[in-house]
Amino acid sequence: MTSPVRSSTSAGNRRRQRSTRLVVAVLLIVVAALAVAGTAATGSGLLVTLAAVAAVVLGATATRITHSELMTSREDAARDRAAQARSYADLTEVRTTENVEFAADMTGKIARRDATISRLERRLGDAASELADARQELAEAHDAASEAQRAAERLSARLADAEERAGQAIVRVAELEAEVDTVRSELQAERDAGRAWRKAQSA
Repeated sequence: MTSPVRSSTSAGNRRRQRSTRLVVAVLLIVVAALAVAGTAATGSGLLVTLAAVAAVVLGATATRITHSELMTSREDAARDRAAQARSYADLTEVRTTENVEFAADMTGKIARRDATISRLERRLGDAASELADARQELAEAHDAASEAQRAAERLSARLADAEERAGQAIVRVAELEAEVDTVRSELQAERDAGRAWRKAQSA
């Protein structure tokens, strides 16, 4: 790429050269005009003719210089436009490269973030499954606890009923023992009475 300092320096030199050549062309025309005016004042036809010829030559030279400067200016402008186009092309290439690198970097970042999001989504799905399993186990444990509580209540009721029946059985056994004792006493009394009657009969 052309250095801006070097380009500006060469452009300044070319402008100074063009200015000098244009001044020379203008001076040639002025000299031709002064020559024609000076010879016309003398009234000599030969001098006027020579002055006219010199004026034509000087005018042609000035025209040639001006044309040369015009062509040089056009060539310089074309070179400047070409250099500017090359600079823009280089800048466009640099920016295109930067854009490609930026796009590649952003694509990589997006891919990494997508991978992270996918991994988090999988972990979230696993956590949701674990939560559902834990809730299912909790519900089953709650049902088991409720069933155990109901079984304990039934056992407590059966135990209370058994204790009540055991108490009633103890009372009944005591009553039966008392009846047995009474029957035994009555039986013993009858036996004693029978023995006494037999003794009385035998006597």
